[in-house]
Amino acid sequence: MCDDIEAEFEGGKVKRTMNLCRKGRAHYDSLSIDRLTPAVGGSEVRGEEAVTAAGELLAGAECPLLLGFGRSTLEAQKLGIELAKKLGSVIDDPTSRQGLIMERILKGEVPTCTFDDVRNYADVSIYWGDDPSSSHPRHLSRFSYFPRGEKRQRGYEEDREAIVIDVRRSPTATIAADGFFQVSPGGDAAFAEALLAALGGKIPKVEDKKRMLNLATKLRKAKFGAIFTGPGLADAQDGDLGWFFSLVARLNEFTRFSVIPSLPDYNTRGLHQSLFDVAGAVSPVSFEDGIASGPKFGVTGLLESFDAVLVVGSDPVANLPAPLARKLARIPMVAVGTHRNLTTDAASVTVPTAMAGLEAGGSALRSDGVRVDLEAQVKSDRPTDLQIVEMLMEVV
Repeated sequence: MCDDIEAEFEGGKVKRTMNLCRKGRAHYDSLSIDRLTPAVGGSEVRGEEAVTAAGELLAGAECPLLLGFGRSTLEAQKLGIELAKKLGSVIDDPTSRQGLIMERILKGEVPTCTFDDVRNYADVSIYWGDDPSSSHPRHLSRFSYFPRGEKRQRGYEEDREAIVIDVRRSPTATIAADGFFQVSPGGDAAFAEALLAALGGKIPKVEDKKRMLNLATKLRKAKFGAIFTGPGLADAQDGDLGWFFSLVARLNEFTRFSVIPSLPDYNTRGLHQSLFDVAGAVSPVSFEDGIASGPKFGVTGLLESFDAVLVVGSDPVANLPAPLARKLARIPMVAVGTHRNLTTDAASVTVPTAMAGLEAGGSALRSDGVRVDLEAQVKSDRPTDLQIVEMLMEVV
């Protein structure tokens, strides 16, 4: 989703690039590595045959599940929602509980901002259960800690403070140095409670009381703060995040603090937005009887309820906890994607697609909600994710 990348290609392979991080370069290099092929029952077939088999599997199911779409374009996501309506199915995002935070943001209940706002104005950035140095390598340099912004022209040396709250000393925590606060697994709510006490002028119930009081003072005096939430926070306390929302509200009584979830796939925010526009909820969303309804159950609930799964642009078998991944792998599955992975290996039917932003165009939303238009860089005979969903709409 970086909009400043320069690249030259030769024979469909990368020749030269600028402004790519290590993950971005690996993404570009994967153009010719381990690409997915169309297959039914483990045997390679023509693409049209794979799509037909996929449509027949979904059409014959009584309770299908649509899963993923985080690595699909906005256009494919919106049509995927229409497919879920047509099938009367559930559509879900398996990546994490970040949707709980995003839904509050989309409802206007939690303040947010753009990455550009952070670069220009933020003097304090909090990374809670988030390690952008590993997951989004250009995050700190472009937006939050190192850059010179409109009102923050002296960067991290004088103008910016980084706070990391995590269960381990991550690469981001190492950069933050004295700003690292380690919590025990499941101890996020207790940390927030202590911070709330310190913000209210009370003695916090922690071992290092002075350090917690200093943190509270620093946050109260911030001109503009940003909180980046990662899966470590979203999965804490089994998804009960009332303590986090209370802390954000309290901080905004002193100054301005905005929240931006650090989402795993490039267009997870797009899926959340598209689902919210249709159903008023993020995920999972059920279209049983053609009527959209909010979270009832999904991949993190009763997988036994589903008799077929369509996975698009995602690898849930690799990302879900092992017990859920094993349940998912036992359900008849269609996997639509660009590369071979654990989910495609477990699927009954595989359908390959072109890589958005490299082999195909489209649009997506950054984690901060800013729209990015993607353009094809190299030619490909693989269909786009949108074309595959269009064909599935016709088959079912």
